[in-house]
Amino acid sequence: MNENLDDATRPLYSLTLEDEAATKHIAERLGNVLVAGDVVCLWGDLGAGKSTFARALIQSRQKQAGQAPSPTFTLVQTYETDREDIYHYDLYRLEDENEVLELGIDEAFSEGISLIEWPDRLGSYLPWDRLDILLNHAEQGGDVRQIEIHTTHARWADKLVGLTD
Repeated sequence: MNENLDDATRPLYSLTLEDEAATKHIAERLGNVLVAGDVVCLWGDLGAGKSTFARALIQSRQKQAGQAPSPTFTLVQTYETDREDIYHYDLYRLEDENEVLELGIDEAFSEGISLIEWPDRLGSYLPWDRLDILLNHAEQGGDVRQIEIHTTHARWADKLVGLTD
């Protein structure tokens, strides 16, 4: 488990994703069950697949698959869907945890779905009720990834039944 990942999380799944298509498939499946107020934190090193995962999830919620660029420079990108907005945060460049308030994170947490890359940058603003997704390069190399899905709240277990089918 990532050293920055909260010890309170409970593992739900641990999978090997053989290629980028498998990563996108899991992201799309997850996208189908998320609702307003859900927070998904994407953990992993540079190049582990966090942006690929986020992009696939976002596109799965759009009527017409559009561009979903990583918000590396803007820190947040908002996507409208026919249900609720998705707020995609890339906090890699965040220098102070208090800056997230200027990015409208309170609104995102209450009114939309929040996807957060580099969630360790949230510090004390990291919500307790969240889904943690840890992506790592697998030993096989190439596009193979290890994914672990953890949660801090039992409600996620019911919500994610069948995610890996």
